[in-house]
Amino acid sequence: MGEGRGIAAALLSSGLGGSAIVATRHLSGAVDPAVLGCLRFAVGAAILLPIALLARGPWPARRDWPGTILLGLVLFGIFPWLFNAALALTSAARGALALSTLPPLTMAMAALLGVERPSLRKSAGVAMAMTGVALALAADLGHSPAGAWRGDLLMIAAALVMAFYNVWSRPYIRRSAVLPHTAVGMAAGAGFLFLAGVPAGGLPPLPAADWLAVAYLGVVCAALVFWLWAFALAHATPTRVAITVCANPVTASILGLVLLGEPVGIVLVAGLAAVGGGIALASRD
Repeated sequence: MGEGRGIAAALLSSGLGGSAIVATRHLSGAVDPAVLGCLRFAVGAAILLPIALLARGPWPARRDWPGTILLGLVLFGIFPWLFNAALALTSAARGALALSTLPPLTMAMAALLGVERPSLRKSAGVAMAMTGVALALAADLGHSPAGAWRGDLLMIAAALVMAFYNVWSRPYIRRSAVLPHTAVGMAAGAGFLFLAGVPAGGLPPLPAADWLAVAYLGVVCAALVFWLWAFALAHATPTRVAITVCANPVTASILGLVLLGEPVGIVLVAGLAAVGGGIALASRD
């Protein structure tokens, strides 16, 4: 079976993660980026910590706690802050495209640090998937808010932060169970974002629909998505996991069709096909 389980988990994580872009974009004008991240990951940690305790799997060893907490601050503190701030400045389509720089950034970082050797097949798969993302989103990129480039740069910075996590977290995850590693890191990130969000004045009053979006971000886009991502990193190489982030626009396109009635043109279909082909190519041994 090889890395198949890890790639399947990463695909599901990325597919569900695409909906996080839509939900975050919906809330970005009403909630400070640090406060929104704190809410999202506090809910996720509140779900994962009891499950991890009940599962009785191995927790991080004492020597791994500093590294586990640092990685948690990176993925669940710095990354969501940049991610949420980016979507307050750019469109969901441009944000998804900027986040899709994650595969080449992960591949380059893994190669520089000697964690994973690049291959022609993986490089071709990454290039094909990113081309597919560009095609899939081309129709939307012309309708962007003023100054959207600032949000694009923030999202690329978020992708670089996540690339660091992808490369450095694997040995920590493999030395403990996936659930405890994820739960500890998520709790650390939520605490960091709470401290960062205090100067923002706390949480403004929100309508019921916005609270549903917050709950969805916490339950699905924090607890489930990042547990799947950590599971994937434990069973597959960083580049093969990272390339699945190109599935985010697929989810966004399907949601746009089903929920918003947005048309699906031939360019979009071709782009999504290229995304699938690139992921399949890079995932082959």
